[in-house]
Amino acid sequence: MAFLHFFVLLVLSSLGVDAAVFTLQNRCQTTIWPAIQPNGGQPVLMQGGLELRPQESKNVTTPERWAGRFWARTGCTFDVNGAGTCTTGDCGSGLHCRGAGGEPPASLAEFTLDSPLDYYDVSLVDGYNMPISIFPYDNASVCSSVRCDADLNLHCPANLIVRGESGETVACKSACTAYHSPEYCCTGQFQNPDTCHPSEYSQYFKQGCPTSYSYAFDDQTSTFTCRNADYLIIFC
Repeated sequence: MAFLHFFVLLVLSSLGVDAAVFTLQNRCQTTIWPAIQPNGGQPVLMQGGLELRPQESKNVTTPERWAGRFWARTGCTFDVNGAGTCTTGDCGSGLHCRGAGGEPPASLAEFTLDSPLDYYDVSLVDGYNMPISIFPYDNASVCSSVRCDADLNLHCPANLIVRGESGETVACKSACTAYHSPEYCCTGQFQNPDTCHPSEYSQYFKQGCPTSYSYAFDDQTSTFTCRNADYLIIFC
């Protein structure tokens, strides 16, 4: 019995007692390729990328105190070795991003776990490519969901549109991504909340997804906390 107790403690310590499970669910009508990028010094999960067919779900387990982001890639073509590219969210290294970030615009689900609370948000600061929502579960009855289930590609301002090969709108840039100006990117003389304010473009994102980050200092209505929860991330 003593040995069994020691073995259980050893397993828990190796996994991290506060490890979280992320359930990635594809509610789109087409296949998507979720990508995962850890923050610096954090482990890469699932080699940084995977395939999700329509209505398919997969679980990703993180160690305690993990931090990073999830997004969906669309319009991908990969060969049997995983080499290839995507129309949106491409990370430049094939199916498995292996820690690389995605090419904006892409809708992001961002997490910092066990600090000591979990902090999470949906960010459209770099633009939008598809609906994405976060639903905490397990020990999370008082934790808020973050829903960005609007189709922001539908009425994307003309100067922010990213088009696919057939001319269809596949993503919507943020003003920062489109213009790279300090005013829109909250850099230079605009790098504080007193000087960087919402633009007409960020307000378009905010109206469609009120609980998502629409620009760099959109913290008050866009950052959420929970404790000891697992998370469902829904695409579409």
